[in-house]
Amino acid sequence: MAIFAEVVAAGSLTAAARQLGMTPSAVSQHLRQLEESLGLALLHRSTRRLTLTEAGERYHTGCAAMVAAARSAEQALARLRDEPEGELRLAAPIGFGGLLATALAPLRAHPKLALHLLLDDAVIDLIAARVDIALRVGALADSTLVARKLGSMKRQLCASPAYLAGRGWPAQPQDLLQHDWLGGRPGAAGGELLELQGPDGEHQTVRMQGRVQATQVTALHALCVAGWGISIVVSDDDRRALADGRLLPVLPGWQLADLPVYAVTPRRGEQPAKVRHALELLAAYFNQPAAGPTRLSAA
Repeated sequence: MAIFAEVVAAGSLTAAARQLGMTPSAVSQHLRQLEESLGLALLHRSTRRLTLTEAGERYHTGCAAMVAAARSAEQALARLRDEPEGELRLAAPIGFGGLLATALAPLRAHPKLALHLLLDDAVIDLIAARVDIALRVGALADSTLVARKLGSMKRQLCASPAYLAGRGWPAQPQDLLQHDWLGGRPGAAGGELLELQGPDGEHQTVRMQGRVQATQVTALHALCVAGWGISIVVSDDDRRALADGRLLPVLPGWQLADLPVYAVTPRRGEQPAKVRHALELLAAYFNQPAAGPTRLSAA
């Protein structure tokens, strides 16, 4: 049908063959097969020109519309490939809301793009939720998904001034065992393991049992500011609280390992423009070059 439409548009078998990258005999064979399948002649052939039969005129209308629809579909895909549009579905921990608002701000310049944020500290099934990109922090489980390392997040132990005034300041990592711990992994067997590096390069490991455990960093932040115990700075809320004095650094000479941050996508290969642009902006936010894709099992 597409070949027939091209023959009519070109005005001859030879011209159509040239446009289609085929031989004139191949074009003629396709037309003959089409006429045989329809049981009607579509073209009057002469040595000088081709003219449509009555059946050909009626049939050409539908064939031309089909070709136009196919080209329109290709153009729509080209726009999706080259220009951010459609819905970008992005999953991230709850504490990343402010980060995403800042990092993805340039996407506002694309009016055909809609942003759908799924903020949840629980791991979301990317396939079931139709997620384009998920931000995940820390060690990644084996998976068939694809991960790009964006950068890392620094961590710092902290507590409220009221808590430290009442319970005292830890001087060494082992002193943490005498303090209330605000953990983020309810039910973790044996408690939460902290590995700290001291100012002289020495390492100490402390296993903390949480007085309070919560799965959301927003809850841990509120508990820490309210004086429930010692926690780890991981969110923008925590950093603002440190800046204005509502939280104070604990064991500032001892460092926790940075947490790696990954952008996870459900597929390999060429991505739509909306995903490519978002990945580039996220990588730039973390001051990292856009790394190549890595299987999660290799992370």
